[in-house]
Amino acid sequence: MNQYGSGGDHLFSGTSIFDILTNQERQAGNVPTSMNDDELLNTPTDDLVDRVVAQFSISVPVLDRAAAWIDSSEGPVAVRDYWARGVDPGFTMLGTHLRLSVPFSGEADVFRIQPSTFTSGRPRAQIGQGAIVIAYSAVELNPQQAKSELDTVIDNIEKHLGWLRQSVVPFNDKLKTVTRTAVEARKAKVLKDRNSIAALGFNLKPRADAPKTYVAPVKRKPIALQSAKALAPFKPEPVLDEETYAHILKIMEGMAHVMERSPSAFETMGEEALRQHFLVQLNGQFEGAATGETFNHTGKTDILIREQDRNIFIAECKFWGGEKAFLDTITQLLGYLSWRDTKAAVVVFSQNADFSKVLATIQAAISKHPNHKRGPVKEGETRFRSVFGNPADPNREVIVTVIAFNVHK
Repeated sequence: MNQYGSGGDHLFSGTSIFDILTNQERQAGNVPTSMNDDELLNTPTDDLVDRVVAQFSISVPVLDRAAAWIDSSEGPVAVRDYWARGVDPGFTMLGTHLRLSVPFSGEADVFRIQPSTFTSGRPRAQIGQGAIVIAYSAVELNPQQAKSELDTVIDNIEKHLGWLRQSVVPFNDKLKTVTRTAVEARKAKVLKDRNSIAALGFNLKPRADAPKTYVAPVKRKPIALQSAKALAPFKPEPVLDEETYAHILKIMEGMAHVMERSPSAFETMGEEALRQHFLVQLNGQFEGAATGETFNHTGKTDILIREQDRNIFIAECKFWGGEKAFLDTITQLLGYLSWRDTKAAVVVFSQNADFSKVLATIQAAISKHPNHKRGPVKEGETRFRSVFGNPADPNREVIVTVIAFNVHK
């Protein structure tokens, strides 16, 4: 008589999945409370959440049956049909031993967890490095019978994995929400304890005589700043708030649309001359707290706001020169910025006839940048927003919006 699945451990016989998930959720929720305060404040919330989720989520193994391999060897096999063979109990005979290795992806420890639903005849196998090994032995090997019985063991394993997956999938989905709530609550408490929530007070006043040339009339408002997170020890830093950032981008888009509608008026201008038109419009709409020229420039193509020796907004105006030049522009832009949660923009002018191809290349190229973290999110037909890490410290995040315009000759 054949003997199969007799080698290895009984799978799915350890701690129950309910106890595992309860413990994982509790530990994940406790991580923010055990973190150093400065580390907590210095690390972006999304990065903290991703780190905790990666640590406490569960990856149920997936078997790759198509890639399974088998090896065989000769050796003694216990004879179970000893009465038919006329031998004493416990007698062995020379037979064939098979070891079927089935690769899997996921966490090996999950094979030891008891699902909420399980059978009394739990499968047995050895849990190896990246593969489970199912043993089968017979005095006289019958290939069809061996394959049938090995397939039965694999089917039983996959059935138990499916039951585990029914519990794990909703848990993993919930874990990100639970973790984000815990991280945000902890950050809010620490910030409150340090009295660091209040805005720092840097404002851009609207000019009473702001011209309306090239841009649609808008309700002019001060540029508000909110507290950002800094390096250890934590200290609030000035950043541009989202509403004002969107307002600045709208003004820049308005100027660029004028260039699209009247390309002949701008076709002979270089990047520096084009930048001056943006500066005129931006300084016409906003006024700095200390000077009348809130928007300034350094180098050749920068448009920036500085506060407390920090660049809190930078824009680069570039003609489209291909994917490599575009990625180099992002690298240049990130090099100017010295603090995360800072807002930036890249304005791309394309003189190519195939503007749709340029847009597709831009959208695909963004994620190729070595400092890219999230995005791009398409905010308009020619506008893409992404989050990048500062080259000097990935915890320092920069929001970069790319706006492209067609100004072909």
